[in-house]
Amino acid sequence: MDTCTQLNPKAVALMTIDVQNDFTMPGAPAEVPGTAEAIPKIVQLIQAFRHAAQPVIHVVRLYLPDGSNAELCRREAIRAGAQIVQPGSAGAELVEALKPTRSIRLDAERLLQGHVQQIDRQEFIMYKLRWGAFYRTPLETFLRERQIDSLVFCGCNFPNCPRMSIYEASERDFRIALATDAVSGLYDQGLRESERIGVFGSDP
Repeated sequence: MDTCTQLNPKAVALMTIDVQNDFTMPGAPAEVPGTAEAIPKIVQLIQAFRHAAQPVIHVVRLYLPDGSNAELCRREAIRAGAQIVQPGSAGAELVEALKPTRSIRLDAERLLQGHVQQIDRQEFIMYKLRWGAFYRTPLETFLRERQIDSLVFCGCNFPNCPRMSIYEASERDFRIALATDAVSGLYDQGLRESERIGVFGSDP
């Protein structure tokens, strides 16, 4: 592996993307196939980062009932009554297995204002308003302030938010790995394309 893209184990953070009930649980309104099956591997990764005292950042989506903060392709459905990751709802919450304690709840008001919610000593939640985790969010500043230069991605659903977040991280010169067994929707061509921009694909 190119040493320029190799992860720095002393300056690495785990990024979980959109691992929320509405995208994960069987029968949920926006269930993404394969996400529930990836949960054990995602939890395994989280536990490893907690044990190493390295940051874990859970990136989430929240759709206001009027659809005003949704992507154009989803706005009409939400305005018509689709209830997906609505602030304050059970569906918007992180899948319980990911939480450091069961009592943790998203502080939707704070997240929507662009603040990072701390839920444990080295564990955080951050809201993103589009596919990519860096777009108009505090993520890059948050990582730079902690001298993080390496990111491991997992979660839901590779063709959309993980892939976009990976490309955004790449253009900011972060070192990147994709936990291939801990992400839903991964396909061979997408993995090859990621590898071509220096993303290290590995089982967690």
